[in-house]
Amino acid sequence: MDRISQLPDHLLLKILSFLPTTKEVVATMVLSKRWQFLWTLVPRLVYDDIHQNTTKETFSKFVDRSLLLHEAPVLDYVRFKLGEKSSDVDDIGVWARTVARRHVRELFIEIDRSSFPTTAILPKSFYTVSGMLVTLKLNNMVLADDVSSPVSFPSLKKLSLDNIKYPGGDKYVNRLLSNCPLLEDLHVDRWTDDNVTVFNVRVPSLKILYMRDIKDSYGGEMLVIDAPSLETFTIDDSSGVCVVKNQMPNIVTADFDFFDSRSWKILSSITQVKDLCLCLSFPRNAYPNGWVFHRLVNFKLCRCKPLWLNLLMCVLRDSPKLRTLKLYQKQGYQAHQPNPIWSELSLVPECLLTSLETLEWTNYEGTKEEKEVVEFILRNGRCLKKVTISSKPTDSDKKLEMIKELALSFRRSPVCQLVFD
Repeated sequence: MDRISQLPDHLLLKILSFLPTTKEVVATMVLSKRWQFLWTLVPRLVYDDIHQNTTKETFSKFVDRSLLLHEAPVLDYVRFKLGEKSSDVDDIGVWARTVARRHVRELFIEIDRSSFPTTAILPKSFYTVSGMLVTLKLNNMVLADDVSSPVSFPSLKKLSLDNIKYPGGDKYVNRLLSNCPLLEDLHVDRWTDDNVTVFNVRVPSLKILYMRDIKDSYGGEMLVIDAPSLETFTIDDSSGVCVVKNQMPNIVTADFDFFDSRSWKILSSITQVKDLCLCLSFPRNAYPNGWVFHRLVNFKLCRCKPLWLNLLMCVLRDSPKLRTLKLYQKQGYQAHQPNPIWSELSLVPECLLTSLETLEWTNYEGTKEEKEVVEFILRNGRCLKKVTISSKPTDSDKKLEMIKELALSFRRSPVCQLVFD
């Protein structure tokens, strides 16, 4: 220990920053006089009551006292992970405001909702004293109860809002995001009681967007996106309607899971995408001519929605550089039986003739339509190198029959490998 104590302060502070929680950091003060006040300068604070053998009152007093004695001029990282041993919800707001005034760069507040009879409210003053915040993650909180209070996050680049309630509704969400001029990464996990009908994401600087929308009913909720700089775009399990206001020329990755069939028009804004995953309802004859995915290389399609085959053949037709195709089915969902309109194509898709190298099909059931699709791709895929089929039936005789049927239609070059799992 004496040899470590001889290290300069900045190295000792670095070592202390690797300790899991602030409780362990504070405990080092008993090592020697050299360490007595060193903990007060560690720029990383972690308060986690879940893994601490203490009472509610003891934990609350420890947080209050350590924050009062701490002297680091800038806090690089602060995390509150609060559960049944934490204090009242009012104290959580005080703690958040306190660390914000200490020029915190990264702040995480995660609350176990089952442990609190009422929801913690982030105080109004927090929104104006957090000028140096770069990363903010909030879980199970209410964002202020006064919609007229000022909001300013001039340095914020990453924002995560998980199970948050917005008393000001739609207007407050608009004001919050519009006052994050540098925001690049937005993660929103919505729930039924968030008090927002139209969630408007109007952020010109945004590059990464993840939206998860859990609703109990189809009540007309809407997601409106105005973010032309997006590179990664994910919408998971959405029951509302999604509207995109502009093209996304920089888009690289998109992953969409919609229940509302009206949201299919979002595809018109992401024609520059390279990696695309879709699980959405697609109305018959809705896909217009002129949508060409010139850069699409990897395409993944879920078969649990109606008319998935219609969407598959349209994307194949309009993706001349596609190299990888994956067909999957969500666990617990039954694949819909499609109408084999793919046979109506007058021309074989260009990607089958010039670029498609890999086909992966999971939960293959061997239905008439599925066999025809596989045979079509095998027959025309001149560049295929590997085809992997994973069957859903557990009956060994039925699996053997599937293998024989596929083998009969497999008349490709020896370069192509057929794998049946």
